Amino acid sequence: MKIAILSRSKHLYSTHSLFRAGFRRGHQIEIIDHTRCNLVIEKGAPKIFFEGRERSDIEAIIPRIGASVTDYGAAVIAQFELMGIFTSVRTQALLQSRDKLKCLQKLSMAGIDIPKSFIVYQTDDLSEMLAMLPPGPVIIKLLKSTHGAGVIIAESHQSATSIIEAFTTTGQKVLVQEFIKESGGADIRAIVVGGKVVAAMRRQAAKGEFRSNLHRGASSVAVQLTEEEKEIVNKAARTMGLDVAGVDLLPSNRGYLVMEVNASPGLEGIEGTTGIQVGTEIIDYVAKHASKISAHN
Repeated sequence: MKIAILSRSKHLYSTHSLFRAGFRRGHQIEIIDHTRCNLVIEKGAPKIFFEGRERSDIEAIIPRIGASVTDYGAAVIAQFELMGIFTSVRTQALLQSRDKLKCLQKLSMAGIDIPKSFIVYQTDDLSEMLAMLPPGPVIIKLLKSTHGAGVIIAESHQSATSIIEAFTTTGQKVLVQEFIKESGGADIRAIVVGGKVVAAMRRQAAKGEFRSNLHRGASSVAVQLTEEEKEIVNKAARTMGLDVAGVDLLPSNRGYLVMEVNASPGLEGIEGTTGIQVGTEIIDYVAKHASKISAHN
């Protein structure tokens, strides 16, 4: 099967892991920079050109779309979908999961527990909104933050007010969330592929750091989720319409809270920690479902 990985660099760990997995499975694997794809839009005949050649030969795509190029990446995925080509991440699922506000709205309406949150664009009612959160530290996130960048902890509501006002004066919308002290800087990252939790790890933030991102010095160990935890993870992925997803769970006194649902989860940390070849799981899932579409057509 001819599978294209949509990625801006073949040197990224996740891209290379998927490439190796596909090669081992005997597929024709190609890495295509989605920012260099040209989309031809005409009546009943959508086309994609890459490096001067029409790419109607591709049978499936695995999008690895960075946050900085989400909109154009989504347009490229949509074009492949119009061409009847299977994608591991659908357009709307990518856009909804990347939008922190829409993501939290969908999770909350699905009955999934999340940290208490609110969005600030204007600060007129800020004091009343902050009063809805527990006293003490507050988490402040830029809506387009990734990998822990743009995430700040304010030690008090007073300092939170100053930080939020500074952001909003520049026209930025911010997400404000309760600080879950009892988590102790730990969370769980689980990877879902086709409705199945294929790998999970517990991450512990480095001393003096509240963010549990591995590239910020956090440590990690492999874990086996309970059936209840798996159901939370799977429900979060289903709610966001994602067949391949990374779901972050935050332990709290009221149970696990879903902190984030990621449409392009990094594979380096989870594969290195668990020893599970997540890339192979994704390749097998894509090949199986793309074959069904080909057979149907």
